[in-house]
Amino acid sequence: MHVGICKIHFRLPENSSLKGKRQVVKSIIARIRNKFNVSVAEVDNLDRWQLATLGICCISNDSRYTNEILSRVVTFVINSRFDVEILDYEIEILPV
Repeated sequence: MHVGICKIHFRLPENSSLKGKRQVVKSIIARIRNKFNVSVAEVDNLDRWQLATLGICCISNDSRYTNEILSRVVTFVINSRFDVEILDYEIEILPV
């Protein structure tokens, strides 16, 4: 079994409140969950208006499949028309 963990750090440049940030982040989380069937949560920068970090997890028997799913999630976020600027992302595959 392989556990894939992805962290995506992004900035919301046009945001001016926590309420606005949460609307955008919840929308991104819902779309990722519906499209890829992975676990997603906001994991860092909870009280900052213009920064957010999402944690995404995928479990599979095949490490290549796990890596492919997480890479597709990152590509989806980058190519979607969300009002966010991707700062960085990390993917880690752990054999269990």
